[in-house]
Amino acid sequence: MPNVFEGRTGEAQGRFAIVVSRFNESITSRLADGAIETLKNNGIADDEIDVFWVPGAFEIPTVASRLVDAGIYDALLCLGAVIKGETSHDEHINRAVSLALAQLGLDTGLPVLFGVLTCNTLEQAIARSGGEAGTRGKDRPDSRIGNKGAQCAEAALEMLDLLRKIPESEDP
Repeated sequence: MPNVFEGRTGEAQGRFAIVVSRFNESITSRLADGAIETLKNNGIADDEIDVFWVPGAFEIPTVASRLVDAGIYDALLCLGAVIKGETSHDEHINRAVSLALAQLGLDTGLPVLFGVLTCNTLEQAIARSGGEAGTRGKDRPDSRIGNKGAQCAEAALEMLDLLRKIPESEDP
C-alpha cells in the first residue's frame, strides 16, 4: 500500500497574511471577509491574521514578496478581482500576477495562494465573491461557485497541513 499524504482543514495554527486589491473593492472586500471568516472558523486568532490593502492586482506580487521576506508568515493569500474591459489590459494583469505569485511560491516553498478573480463580467465576479459556501470542483451536479476568498483560505490551511507532513531530507 503506498503512503498517501493529504492536507486537511480544521483546527490550525499559523500566521497568515492576506494581500487584497482595493480596485473593485466591492468584490475584493467580500473575498477578504470570506478568507478571514474561514481562517477564524479553523482556529486562527485575529492577531495571527494581517491584511494588507494594495491599489490594484498588479501590486499584489510586490507586497507578497516583501511579506515572504519578512519571514513571519506561514502562508499568503492574495485576493483581487480583474474584470475584462474593452481592451486586453486584463489579460496582461492576470498573466503577470499569476506568474509572479506562482514563482514566489516555488522560490520560497511558502504557500502563496492565488485568489484573484479573472472574470469576463461583473456578474461573474459577484457570483464568485458570494457568501454561500462553494463546492470543490465543477464535476458535481450540485456544484456551487461560492466565495473564492473562503476557498483560498481553505487551500492555504490544506497546504500548510500537507507541507508539514512531508518528510524532511536527512541530508546534512
